[in-house]
Amino acid sequence: MKIAIGGDHAGFEYKEALIAQLSQNNEIEDFGTHSTASCDYPDYVHPLAESIVNHKNERGILICGTANGVAITANKHAGIRAGIAWDTELAVLTRQHNNANIICIPARFVSLEKAFEIVQAFLHTEFEGGRHQNRIDKIDIC
Repeated sequence: MKIAIGGDHAGFEYKEALIAQLSQNNEIEDFGTHSTASCDYPDYVHPLAESIVNHKNERGILICGTANGVAITANKHAGIRAGIAWDTELAVLTRQHNNANIICIPARFVSLEKAFEIVQAFLHTEFEGGRHQNRIDKIDIC
């Protein structure tokens, strides 16, 4: 799978660990940040989201302190459905019901082990379609 990954300084260490794990079986594109120095997450989120919209990458992973900033930013793009997950059940449901194409992880609120579990749940869960597709079709307004 082609996966885009990015985040801010609060998510840097998790991002690096996820890249090491996921690159064994996937093609990973790292959008940054590339250090723990304070940064502006939109600089990384917008290009990552565009890579999903333009089908360069199939799914995205964003990591920041709370996951709120990256989720809000990514969801400004038509065609992006970025969901926040701090538990595997949320990751599964955001795929099954919302066909999320980006998962947003709050590094300050989950362990690295939990982040791995969330990502695996997100990557290996399929969209259910059906009644959920009708709802997905009503999301984009621009």
